[in-house]
Amino acid sequence: MLLPSARGPLSETVVAALRGAPGGGPIPFTDADPYGEDLTIALYTLYELHYCGFDGVDPAWEWDPELLRLRAQVERVFLDALRSDVDMTDLDTALGALLVEQVPGTGVSHFLRDDGTWEQMCEYFAHRSVYHHKEADPHAWVIPRLRGRAKAALVAVEFDEFGGGRADRMHSQLYADLLEGAGMSAEYLHYLDDVPAPAIAIVNMMSLFGLHRSLRGALVGHFAAAEITTAPSAQRMAQALQRLGADPRCAEFFTEHIEADAVHEQIMRRDVIGSLLEQDPGLTDDVAFGIQATELLEGRLADHLLSAWSADESSLRTRLRWLVSQNG
Repeated sequence: MLLPSARGPLSETVVAALRGAPGGGPIPFTDADPYGEDLTIALYTLYELHYCGFDGVDPAWEWDPELLRLRAQVERVFLDALRSDVDMTDLDTALGALLVEQVPGTGVSHFLRDDGTWEQMCEYFAHRSVYHHKEADPHAWVIPRLRGRAKAALVAVEFDEFGGGRADRMHSQLYADLLEGAGMSAEYLHYLDDVPAPAIAIVNMMSLFGLHRSLRGALVGHFAAAEITTAPSAQRMAQALQRLGADPRCAEFFTEHIEADAVHEQIMRRDVIGSLLEQDPGLTDDVAFGIQATELLEGRLADHLLSAWSADESSLRTRLRWLVSQNG
């Protein structure tokens, strides 16, 4: 995994620092749009040091005090924007909204099922790869911050995400198989430089919530939102791939989520959220915030994708760097 390309002054500062040795002086912060390309890739790069890191980057950067100080400044801008832009409601309302689907639907999975082209489908795969290559990893940060039934139930969900102990069934591996089936690169974060900010910001939100104990309620809310909404959209994605005549490995990733996430929905709502709030009712608003922040950023991604596709433009920063040979 190579360092990503900078997208502005802030990310250039981060990338330039990581090319050197840790332990130096202060690293300057440059203000940037909280949802813009520059801040988003800068924060993703900083977080990646806690995951797989980068080739040629000293592992000691992960806990370098000056880099952590810079990360805190970047995080503050991003988190402040999320708190400002989320239209907070109570938890019951936030959860209830996840269970209601608009009819007729107008989301990304509806578009891909009914009208999407193979190239648009592959673009979608590229966008989502910045998360699915590390699927469920950000949520693992919250495990030591939970107790009792909430912890046990969340671990049960994570166990499924990690393939039930089988490496070939890990959801991240199933996504790598999907990419290969689509004729795309399955290398870790291969498309990071191609993917614009909206999809990357969603992963940043997960890492932000997971790495801060004070945001454990928000991480649980995010995870619940993801599990509750995945099964219906996965069903539509499987139908889209059938319509397009895709390799079975592409559909398998989504069919795996149809059944699994329908079960996970109940576990997250009843056992994880319910138990967590019995232990610590003060986290109620944080759980609601995690749900609504997820919906905010997923909405921004959907708007970006559908706007580009309706204009017959690529949704990526550059069109995919390969010829689409399958299905025209």
